[in-house]
Amino acid sequence: MAFIPPVTRLSSSIIRILGCNPGPMTLQGTNTYLLGTGKRRLLIDTGDIDVPEYLQHLGRVLEEERATIGGIILTHWHHDHVGGVKDILRMFADTDCQVYKHPRINETDMCPEIPPNVQIQSLKDQEEYEVVGSKLRIVHTPGHTTDHIILTTPEGILFSGDCILGEGTAVFEDLYSYMKSLENILSINPAIIYPGHGNIIEDPIARIKYYIKHRLQREEQILDLFMRNPHKHMKSMDVVKVIYQEVPEHLWSAASLNVGHHLSKLVKEGKLLKVLQSTEETYVLKKTGNL
Repeated sequence: MAFIPPVTRLSSSIIRILGCNPGPMTLQGTNTYLLGTGKRRLLIDTGDIDVPEYLQHLGRVLEEERATIGGIILTHWHHDHVGGVKDILRMFADTDCQVYKHPRINETDMCPEIPPNVQIQSLKDQEEYEVVGSKLRIVHTPGHTTDHIILTTPEGILFSGDCILGEGTAVFEDLYSYMKSLENILSINPAIIYPGHGNIIEDPIARIKYYIKHRLQREEQILDLFMRNPHKHMKSMDVVKVIYQEVPEHLWSAASLNVGHHLSKLVKEGKLLKVLQSTEETYVLKKTGNL
């Protein structure tokens, strides 16, 4: 795991400020990015709620740059990306600073970390946003969450949020949508990826292809397990214990969520059958001859 400093100048117009919220799911912390060269800067994501160390680093960068926050773009609704909104608006933002996020689909759009008096402006797919020294295009990439977006620049930089991580693989809410989003990102052909967690990805095409291949391999492993046990009813954690043996056990709960999405996809495709057994949902091979 390559060390990520609290503050890194990535280019003349991009500064990365680490969220200082390390954990099993956040790695060394949430990466936030300050964009632009003028007085009013754009901030991508805001870290977690109530992290004084992050706010100190951000404040020091803004003081050195003689800048303020003129706009905030949130890649998605998770607390480690939206939690800092309240304090950043209070401490560092212009009075007319706007907060932008893509709407969630078929869900309430309330984020408890964002105060109800903060108006969220809706982002749209392919919309462009510009500040002095930086130009961005919004791309809706559902899968990790329904509202997830990435941001691209004319120079080939891609801010991937939690769709693609600097190390390891990502969790997701909907596998079908997530795979479509990975294919969409691959078609963009980025030159470099700045992820929401982990270090810079300097081999973006290889990494995206690995993500796609990895998910397909996991699906093959799951189907093979059911093929070898055609009459056995299994829950997602039963699958994890067999095919995720190389993954640390403290990450099995997250792996179980991913497996659950694979299982749901396979049910939709008619390859597995979901049944109720002892008040718990389990899965069983639907028909060997169809696979």
